[in-house]
Amino acid sequence: MMGCKHVDAAELRVPTPAQSVYREDCTQCFDSIDDPTGLNVCLYCFNGGCCADRNHARIHHESSKHPLVLNIKRTRKRTKRDEPPQKISKLAIAAETEEDRYDTKTEVRCYDCGVDDVDKSSGKLPAVVNGVLKANTFAKQAEVQAWEQEITPCEHTLCLEQEPARRIESQALGHCSMCDLKENLWLCLQCGNLGCGRQQFGGVGGNSHGLKHTELSSHAVAVKLGSLTPDGTADIYCYACNEERTDPELAAHLGHWGINIAEREKTEKSLTEMQIEQNLRWEFSMTTEDGKELKPVFGDGFTGLKNLGNSCYLASILQCLFSTPAFAARYYHPRDPPPAVPNPAEDLETQLRKVADGLLSGRYSYPDSDVIASVDSPYIPHQKGLAPAMLKHLIGRGHEEFSTMRQQDAFELFLHLLKLVTRSQHPSPAQDPVKAFRFVMEQRLQCISCNRVRYRTDEQDNISIPVPVRRKLRVINGDESGEKPKNEFEPVSMKECLDTFTGAEEVELTCPACNSQAGFTKRSLFKTFPDVLAVNARRFELVNWVPTKLDVPVVVDDAPFNLDVYMSSGQQDGEELLPEDVGGTTANRFTPNAVALEQLEAMGFPRVRCEKALHATGNGDADTAMTWLFSHMDDADIDTPLDLGGASSGGASGQVDVESVEMMAAMGIGAPQARKALKETGGDVSRAVDWVFNHPDDQGEFEDETGHGDGPVEAASAEKPVAGSSDLPAEFRLRSIVCHKGASIHAGHYVAFIRKAIPGGRSESWVLYNDEKVVQAVDVEEMKKFAYVYFFSRA
Repeated sequence: MMGCKHVDAAELRVPTPAQSVYREDCTQCFDSIDDPTGLNVCLYCFNGGCCADRNHARIHHESSKHPLVLNIKRTRKRTKRDEPPQKISKLAIAAETEEDRYDTKTEVRCYDCGVDDVDKSSGKLPAVVNGVLKANTFAKQAEVQAWEQEITPCEHTLCLEQEPARRIESQALGHCSMCDLKENLWLCLQCGNLGCGRQQFGGVGGNSHGLKHTELSSHAVAVKLGSLTPDGTADIYCYACNEERTDPELAAHLGHWGINIAEREKTEKSLTEMQIEQNLRWEFSMTTEDGKELKPVFGDGFTGLKNLGNSCYLASILQCLFSTPAFAARYYHPRDPPPAVPNPAEDLETQLRKVADGLLSGRYSYPDSDVIASVDSPYIPHQKGLAPAMLKHLIGRGHEEFSTMRQQDAFELFLHLLKLVTRSQHPSPAQDPVKAFRFVMEQRLQCISCNRVRYRTDEQDNISIPVPVRRKLRVINGDESGEKPKNEFEPVSMKECLDTFTGAEEVELTCPACNSQAGFTKRSLFKTFPDVLAVNARRFELVNWVPTKLDVPVVVDDAPFNLDVYMSSGQQDGEELLPEDVGGTTANRFTPNAVALEQLEAMGFPRVRCEKALHATGNGDADTAMTWLFSHMDDADIDTPLDLGGASSGGASGQVDVESVEMMAAMGIGAPQARKALKETGGDVSRAVDWVFNHPDDQGEFEDETGHGDGPVEAASAEKPVAGSSDLPAEFRLRSIVCHKGASIHAGHYVAFIRKAIPGGRSESWVLYNDEKVVQAVDVEEMKKFAYVYFFSRA
């Protein structure tokens, strides 16, 4: 060991808990401490830099003039795949430490002195080195919080009324009251009945007799006996809410039936633990029908992403985006130096380039050499996968949802990421890759009475299409299990969905030309087409005001299909244009349903509230409006008169707040729908969201070609070129899909399927990206039917 004059430098300090220490992978690429040359961590600012051929550590030294680094090299202790994994016992548990899994070697190096083995016991080094090695990293923080799940009480657990007390004998707790099952047993907290649960992941049996009891008795709350622990935790399910809940008075409610929770011992996995296991394994998709594991694929463009804890929504979207030529061309520059920024981990450009290099270069796509499959094991080693923790941090920073560790909606993440990319800098000759997704929709309004028309346009980067729902007739054949038959739906084609999306509809508007209240026909078609068409398939319906996912099959072929029929022909010869509204509000004047209004007023509701309720619920019947009123009684503006048109003046009267539109866009609501909803609800975002759900077929309000309505089209066109292309034919072919498994888009698991050429293959094949596992897919036709997001590329 050698000495160094920098070991007592004033700038050397132990990292504070608030400081980020990048000691696992390089901030500018995915080279890590697991590589043969290790990782150099700057002892001044704690930046992590690789020291192999790219040598980002030296680049950092040259720009920062920080001389001392801590080189960390880690090797995995060899394990065999045929060893059974440790049983999950609780959440966020550190089953084994880093020392248990790895051998780690460290040494201090000084660039200025040219010393590769500085004495670690000299000067301030002992405390600083120890602080670096013990500091939490992004990945560690994600691991600790990985499976946080917010479970709350509900009105049914808080207001539970139990039947007269009695002691349930122990022998009565041994099996289901309707069958002989002795596991997966649920106790009704209201009456004490014991019923088996649903059949669950991992082979846990169940005949759904607990659910059958709820349907017969209307008793909502049940507790899973095998999940009871002496400290008072347990699985509690509310069938009325169809959600897992907590019960603050669980001990008392169990004591009512003679059960002492302090004497209970946990014997079965909880629902959350089983969800964790299912999310991590997702076995059904990684094996063929005969039980063989799918074949891993390695090479350029075949690199997986680790699950950072409910981050599969991010991984699936990143895989699809960086498979497009636009994102690859913008961010994959293997021969260029990294951006010269003081803090690479906090720079979006750097992190997007890092992810592009990781996914596309093939540098990290190889079997995990730390896992040894035994001779008799069918296991095929997959790759380790990359952890995009720094990018995830940047994407989520300041965002209410994406900053958490909870599962999120992949489509909302897609919209949010496109917005971040567009807002970032794209110095010439670089171009915004989101341009490949942009196109123009044109809306045509025609008065039913005088036949005058109006055309408005809106630039978009996706379409969200309604999926027609046609339930199959169910034949109940006396199933002894008592299992409630699942809803089954007739398949629909993508063409039918697009026909519905672009179809004509009638809207209630007053004509500014002839003053007729007969209404308008409205239709939206493509004015231009993008290079990549992102399609969100809306398979939801409102159940008790909660969006519920429906498994409606959508049939999509791999062959190119033509969208020419959805091209707008624009204004035709002989068509007379409608005059612009005075103040821009005449055409949107709202007239309440007189019958429903009278019924609501007869119930005692003030007229202002009645008008608001009818306006928000589609001007339909009094019952729907009354339900809306009860759920909005506490709104601050509930008694503020609704602006029904004609009250304002000037060209700004029709404007809506841009931030409110963007907020609704982050929820997956298109800009035209958001604008229309905000105008219809006085700019209130919460009420606007309700309006959208109550008007699922309303395509919204499009801007005119200038975006403001107060200038010539030519001037606007000169300032901003029209997005997309109007060239025909418009042939599109399915390129990738994001699929979701689970009852809610905010839970379950996301994966991506991408069609591309496989090394050694003669033609393109579908590849499944399931977190870090990348395999050649089989039976993708079934997965395409239930995809959540489709990406079509122009052929």
